[in-house]
Amino acid sequence: MTTPTGAAANRRTFLSLLGLGAAAVAGGGLLAGCSEKSAGGGATQNLDRLAGLLPEQRALTLDIPKPDIVGTRPVPDGYSRFPANLFDAITDKPGTSGQQISAMMPAWGPAPPSGANNAYLTAVNAELGTPIDFSVQDGNTYAEKLGAILGARDVPELLCVPGWEINKLPRFADAVGALFEDLTPYLQGGAVAAYPMLGTFPTGAWRHACWNERLMAIPNPTDGPFPWMLFHRRDLLTQLGLAAPKTIDELFEIGRQVTDPAKGVWAFDDIFPIVQMLHKAPGSKEGWRLKSDGTPEFKYETAEFKQAVEFMAKVYQAGLVHPDIVASKGADSKQLLQSGKILFKQDGTGMWQPMQAEQQKVTPGFDIQPVPLFSATGGDPLAWGNDEPISYTFIRKGLGKDRVEELLRVVNWCSAPFGTREFDLREYGVEGVHHTRSADGPAKTELGFKEIQNQYFFVSGRSPVIQPTPQTPNFVQDLLTYSNNTVRHLEKDPWEGLKFEMPAKYKAAAVPTEDKITDIVRGRRPISDLDAVVSEWRAGGGDEAREMLGTALSDGK
Repeated sequence: MTTPTGAAANRRTFLSLLGLGAAAVAGGGLLAGCSEKSAGGGATQNLDRLAGLLPEQRALTLDIPKPDIVGTRPVPDGYSRFPANLFDAITDKPGTSGQQISAMMPAWGPAPPSGANNAYLTAVNAELGTPIDFSVQDGNTYAEKLGAILGARDVPELLCVPGWEINKLPRFADAVGALFEDLTPYLQGGAVAAYPMLGTFPTGAWRHACWNERLMAIPNPTDGPFPWMLFHRRDLLTQLGLAAPKTIDELFEIGRQVTDPAKGVWAFDDIFPIVQMLHKAPGSKEGWRLKSDGTPEFKYETAEFKQAVEFMAKVYQAGLVHPDIVASKGADSKQLLQSGKILFKQDGTGMWQPMQAEQQKVTPGFDIQPVPLFSATGGDPLAWGNDEPISYTFIRKGLGKDRVEELLRVVNWCSAPFGTREFDLREYGVEGVHHTRSADGPAKTELGFKEIQNQYFFVSGRSPVIQPTPQTPNFVQDLLTYSNNTVRHLEKDPWEGLKFEMPAKYKAAAVPTEDKITDIVRGRRPISDLDAVVSEWRAGGGDEAREMLGTALSDGK
């Protein structure tokens, strides 16, 4: 599975979302009935008190092999080899009505062929018995599409909502209650036995699928806790006699050495979030922590964040960021890394293996690796991360018991784990068409890369593992070595077990504030303006959010 990345940092779409939300309120639509507390002051949900709503976690009886490499939780386990034999997890076709299922999910890059023009969809739909008709939307603007359909009350039967988009959606908890089916009666406790694949999901993932004190969605458990890595072209650095940096000064110096505008080469894309993390600015709940006196503070208010701003401003001032990145939010930084026009790129884990597998066929010796995490200020590093699900699948309200159960059976099929035939078809398509198979396992064909875009993954979930990749035999070991070394530095979340619907005023200030900070980082405003920007942010919702977070802790978990 290729986890979407990069889009998590794109908050500009929130501006248009605010317009959609305002229009919905003005028109008396979905959001008009929101309570004053939920709409303005936010809301807190204590997940620890919802244990009675959750499905019982049950192991499958299938004889799936044990992993080769054990991950330190929340890092999943890894397999270096494919099993010699695959197992059927489900014997009966889950779809019985023959009535087409409508679904919406995101994709990054060229949209895959749809319907009968896609042999992969045809093959999987035949196994399901009831076909899924996917509306595939651009992942980079997915929040805008979500805002539009939620505001219009026009949702498909199965809707994928990525976790990183939820904080951009105003009054999301109210939308969930108004538009989606309460799944508690179908999945609570032992009822999940009817859907055994869903019963294997980690309990922590199900906790996050609760809204309004009900189980409202099917979680897609994360396959790793780290939102960002700093990747580098190790092959190109080696050719220059350089190695991955171990300090912030080395990062700048190596960036200066590799930048050569005459050859069309620069060091970086926009690595500001990584730079914040290297300086140990807080990342919990999108940037909050507790001061020594127990008062919440946001990253903007910390000395660590200011140091990160100063460093990143120095990087831009020195001309070390590719000019296409400086000029355009939509520059293709992946292509720049692949072509050697930049040597460092911030992205998520999901970029690593697919890029390595494809580009090593184009460029002999192509080698991307993450820079091992270090601290810019001394001592142990700080790793942002959490175990919240990648995404959630919601079922439209009002379909009736029979249809909801059919949809759950379909999602259950799509959630079959590694080592099953269902998983193999979902991930790799049809042998001889979408992949070739050797003793090392499956390898996707060009058609496989074109037609398979995680469609069924994004309307399901699965018990996460790091699976073998024959094209990149060192990947599982490399990833789990990095992850197991880094997970011990995961930041502690003071609000673990609490789920927040942040105040609307706070959400509205997010993108405008980030735009102002971007102007400072890129040299369009002086660094001395940062204090004023932070003061504006506090008055524009920051202090309201602080009060909410502080009250949540003082009320106890």
